[in-house]
Amino acid sequence: MKKLRVGVLFGGRSGEHEISLRSAESVLGALDRSRYDVVPIGITRDGKWLIAREALSLLPPSESVSETFASGIPVQMAAEPAERHPFDVVFPVLHGPFGEDGTVQGVLELADVPYVGAGVLGSAVGMDKAIMKRLMESADIPVVPYWSFIQADTDVFVRDRGQTLPYPVFVKPANLGSSVGITKVATPAGLDAAIAAAAEFDRKIVVEKGVEAREIELGVLGNDRPIVSVPGEVRPKREFYDYEAKYVTDDSELLIPASLSEAQVEEAQSLALRTFKVLDCSGLGRVDLLLEKNTGKFFVNELNTLPGFTSISMYPRLWEATGIPYPDLIARLIDLAMERHAQKSRLRTSYG
Repeated sequence: MKKLRVGVLFGGRSGEHEISLRSAESVLGALDRSRYDVVPIGITRDGKWLIAREALSLLPPSESVSETFASGIPVQMAAEPAERHPFDVVFPVLHGPFGEDGTVQGVLELADVPYVGAGVLGSAVGMDKAIMKRLMESADIPVVPYWSFIQADTDVFVRDRGQTLPYPVFVKPANLGSSVGITKVATPAGLDAAIAAAAEFDRKIVVEKGVEAREIELGVLGNDRPIVSVPGEVRPKREFYDYEAKYVTDDSELLIPASLSEAQVEEAQSLALRTFKVLDCSGLGRVDLLLEKNTGKFFVNELNTLPGFTSISMYPRLWEATGIPYPDLIARLIDLAMERHAQKSRLRTSYG
């Protein structure tokens, strides 16, 4: 059987560059070489694209994946023109702007190359927390109270809302993930600094009401007939599940499956599935819910169209607990990418 040539795309110009490198190492190491010819494609922080051995130079040199993988790449591949090595499918392992927001997806659509994950629209709305919440509200999906504004309107927002917000609130860049740039604000005195921190990463800011809640996460997998994983729960040791808790201290508890009643599991899975469909996603997504402690009510916090993908990240672990091991999960995602591309290829592109 002919092997599929898979381009694994990682790095990028966003604040989540390092997270992308970690995810890419796991994906590169887990792809079945008997089924796939694998070509690393790296994007540097300044936007330069690298291929094969040069791309692997972005990964930490001490990592065994980098060393063992490099030995299996033909030397001539790095020197020959890219068009002589067309890809059957691309696996973007990019997080944040310029990778998870529809930009790279648009490039791949124009090139007519199948790719893993959501399309242009699903990726774009999944990245923009403000637009995402508006779409969920329109579909009667519960979200916590929130406000959004652009940097130019910061003074107006602080003047009109600063004293009356339901503190504590979370201040976030609208278009970023991995909890980068997020601040929990307890009083009006901390609002200006939190907005300034978020504004370093995006021109649009989102402010959300803080709720005393359990953090429940679910994985969604599929295209037209997606399935949902068992739910997991994140119990951060820090005040909330921020960047340090996710990637530095590594001391948060990840409980899979989450301790929920059968009715709660059904409700959580239904909300995850509805969110995935409303936001026009495909391939994969991780839906993060908040389970308010004093009311037992679920809120959808967000959907991540390209969640962290290391072998110990929540999304792969949720599917491992549901019965799909990490290498099989990657293979399924590639199959789903090929399936979606085949469906789109059958559509008419001209009239008359």
